[in-house]
Amino acid sequence: MAATDTNLVIDSDAHVVESDHTWDYLDPPERQYRPQPLETREDAGVKLQFWLIDGKVRGFRFPAFSAEELERRSHQVGRKFADMNESREMGNVDLRLEHMDQTGVDIQVLHNTMFIESATDRPPVEVALCKSWNRWLADIWRQGKGRLRWSCMAPTLSIPDALDQIRFAKENGACAVLMRPVEGTRLLADPYFYPIYDQAQKLDMAIAVHIANGSAWLNDLYRHPVPIAATLHRFRIPTVAAYNDVLLSEIPQQFPKLRWGFVEASSQWLPWVLHEAKNRFKTLGREWPENVARDYRMFVTCENSDDLPYILKEAGEDCLVIGTDYGHTDISSDVDAIKIFKQRTDLTPQVKQKILSDNARALYGL
Repeated sequence: MAATDTNLVIDSDAHVVESDHTWDYLDPPERQYRPQPLETREDAGVKLQFWLIDGKVRGFRFPAFSAEELERRSHQVGRKFADMNESREMGNVDLRLEHMDQTGVDIQVLHNTMFIESATDRPPVEVALCKSWNRWLADIWRQGKGRLRWSCMAPTLSIPDALDQIRFAKENGACAVLMRPVEGTRLLADPYFYPIYDQAQKLDMAIAVHIANGSAWLNDLYRHPVPIAATLHRFRIPTVAAYNDVLLSEIPQQFPKLRWGFVEASSQWLPWVLHEAKNRFKTLGREWPENVARDYRMFVTCENSDDLPYILKEAGEDCLVIGTDYGHTDISSDVDAIKIFKQRTDLTPQVKQKILSDNARALYGL
């Protein structure tokens, strides 16, 4: 890496896109749970893809776009997507590293794609899938020359297995534990998850709350006649609510060294939530922290479309990190996000350094 340790440019939100190879790491007795890839016929450059898991279509999978369709969508939204499957699916780790060099990124923190939605409600299936996924990421990390860190998938349906997987992940390059804002019938403030938080704190790992929804029922509820609007309900709003829940809960006091990252929901909402929480602290008779990022160890990924000068004024300079959403093809994705961020003229060099490096290093313990 060309940058010094104190000057590393960190992509706090990058992805791996699961492929059939992801499940080659299943133990022989668990191969009965291997997800099967399904797809529809191609129509106008778009091929819908699905996972068949334990007899049901579950989990999240992006459509496959032809090169022409991906280019058209890129122009339409004004963002550049990662367009090489070998890099998106990590079939060629060196290619991903080359692309990071081209975009000025020293380290990517990798999150899953499939588990953005619930993959199963059966503990043995979830344990098998998470174990295979974590082994896959450990293999990627070993090939990544220290530049590809990742968030562990913890099978929350079985807490003992979740703790085993977190320990394995820590030993193999993981810097965070991935949690969805909704896990089945539970929210993140539920004490059920306290063993996971305790383990993450002991191992100096962050909790990465990536936009997602682990409730199959809730996802189905929000599949309404305006699909593009449904993503706000299904993924972004639960992430914002999870930030509010953690902030107002006893969790920051129960786990005083645990760090939290709220990923891919933008940061435009942050001043509003902080304002609301501050009022509720008064109701609860609690003292408002001088610096939420420092005192409660809570960080949020921002986007270039956010009003960053306003957010920094209201929330401070210590809470924001930035990511590209590398590997995905939705409105949050822009492989050039960090390049564009570096060119901004409305932020000081010191603030840019914090968002690109210092805050991300603090969040992920890098």
